[in-house]
Amino acid sequence: MNEAVAAHEPTIRLVFFLGILTAMALWEVAKPRRKREISRRLRWTNNLGIVIANTAILRLGFPIIPVGLALVADERGWGLFNIVDVPAWLAFTLSVLALDLAIYLQHVMFHAVPALWRLHRMHHADLEFDVTTGLRFHPVEVILSMGIRLAVVMVLGPPAAAVLAFEILLNATSMFNHSNVRIRVGVDRVLRWFVVTPDMHRIHHSIHPSETNSNFGFNLPWWDRLLGSYRAQPRDGHEGMTIGIEQFRTRRDLWLDRMLVQPWRGPASGYPINRDT
Repeated sequence: MNEAVAAHEPTIRLVFFLGILTAMALWEVAKPRRKREISRRLRWTNNLGIVIANTAILRLGFPIIPVGLALVADERGWGLFNIVDVPAWLAFTLSVLALDLAIYLQHVMFHAVPALWRLHRMHHADLEFDVTTGLRFHPVEVILSMGIRLAVVMVLGPPAAAVLAFEILLNATSMFNHSNVRIRVGVDRVLRWFVVTPDMHRIHHSIHPSETNSNFGFNLPWWDRLLGSYRAQPRDGHEGMTIGIEQFRTRRDLWLDRMLVQPWRGPASGYPINRDT
């Protein structure tokens, strides 16, 4: 089974990516949560441009990806679940949970360390919030994130199928919870006990630092609730809240070339957790 997972991994991920991107884009058109102020042509061409660049960098820069490393770890007996004998279903479940917790902690770290915030703020500098915002990350952040996931896989020794499931889940939920879609309040209230919803994650993209530094989860909402970073609603309301950060608020800042150089422009002040400068 592991070999089959590895053989079909690129196709599986591409099918899920295109399917979810298309579904969320259509949902945004049919039932938008917020009024769109900036043309999709401007934002989507540049946001999807960064996706293409990041994909190329990862494919060219990393000889092995998490699924492949999980297979190598299994063959060589590396990692916790290749040492400790546990049922396959338990190893799968615990692996997905552990990988998700690692991404939550990584996200907090990128908000807490000013040098890392310089990279991550490109994601937050989008002036609107839709499905493509969930794909907009600086290439250096993507490289560091890949390195962290590889390290977790090495230590954990998870089943390759669990790693693939998590990678698909991470990509899918990032597009879902960044989407500009309207979900009924009652439905959202129930959903956010099991998955990070758009209304929950939109708060994280508020211009107010106290809200930017909340709701860090991408997949599961439990880490925010358990670790004290959960916020239920934005103080300005979902329709009235301002998306983005204080810096980089012009249309020109949405262009790909400006996004790539944002880490080296201006101070990293105001937003890093518990930092004034």
